[in-house]
Amino acid sequence: MAKPATKPKAESLTAKSKSPKPGDNSVSPEQLKTFYRDMLLIRRFEERAGQLYGMGLIGGFCHLYIGQEAVVVGMQSTIGGKDAIITSYRDHGHMLAAGMDPKGVMAELTGRSGGYSKGKGGSMHMFSREKNFYGGHGIVGAQVPIGTGLAFAHKYHGNKNVSLTYFGDGSANQGQVYEAMNMAALWKLPVIYIIENNRYGMGTSIERSTAITELYKHGEAFGIPGEAVDGMDVLAVRAAGEKAVEHAKSGQGPYILEMQTYRYRGHSMSDPAKYRTKEEVDKYRSERDPIDHVRKLLLEGKMTDEAALKAVDAEIRKIVNDSAEFAQHSPEPDPSELWTDVLVGA
Repeated sequence: MAKPATKPKAESLTAKSKSPKPGDNSVSPEQLKTFYRDMLLIRRFEERAGQLYGMGLIGGFCHLYIGQEAVVVGMQSTIGGKDAIITSYRDHGHMLAAGMDPKGVMAELTGRSGGYSKGKGGSMHMFSREKNFYGGHGIVGAQVPIGTGLAFAHKYHGNKNVSLTYFGDGSANQGQVYEAMNMAALWKLPVIYIIENNRYGMGTSIERSTAITELYKHGEAFGIPGEAVDGMDVLAVRAAGEKAVEHAKSGQGPYILEMQTYRYRGHSMSDPAKYRTKEEVDKYRSERDPIDHVRKLLLEGKMTDEAALKAVDAEIRKIVNDSAEFAQHSPEPDPSELWTDVLVGA
């Protein structure tokens, strides 16, 4: 009797992807400077958003990305302008990395008409068709089947584009995530599932919530290869991202990247984060900060100097200040906007 055919085992890596040495993965000094600038823009923007929230100018929820900047900046450097991006409600960094205007993002955060969703979406619901950024989703894990659908559209149209579908460790056990993975594997869809494992789903540590804490293994049942990546190192992210993008674009189907990262703030601005110690947060800030890491590479490699980096910081602060000014002076939506962009069933 013939043995039944079996699927090949998923590629399980026992160690995280490490950062290649500068120059070993075609990262030029100019690209490294760009990574520094892009991460710094996200950091300064989020710091200012936190200030505006404290002043009462941003209402509702506000989930900051501080500490996780290397993930989205590294991944963005591996794709082109026609590839799709979709993520959860911790989304401001993804918008900025995709090239969305900081003024429009900040105006949306403050609920103003100059925002990307005309002031009606707020922090969790911004989109840009121009940048192929499909949100910003407030329902935990809901973006995963949508991102899989975007990958299906790419395959259906016969292009070579991929879908970068981001979600957190708190979403990793959602049923819809596994249904999407099964479908993606079955149809070999060009989707890269990027799990931003910041160790705490809201206030619950991953050790208390997840039986298999190696999240990159969660696709093994479907034959999806996965890899754990140092998500605090933009070069490690880029190297792993290039591998995953090549895999997906070559018709081999989905890929999982578990980005092992850390958020410095609480789950949202209303979270005091008492479930972890100050020493733990300080240790990540002092020893693993992604921006400091690139700054050190630039200075030690003599690719720039302190004066040039100070100039970059001044430029970024002006951009962020301008975005805050624009947001505060942009008018609130007209009441008539209540009746626009609403789909009414027949």
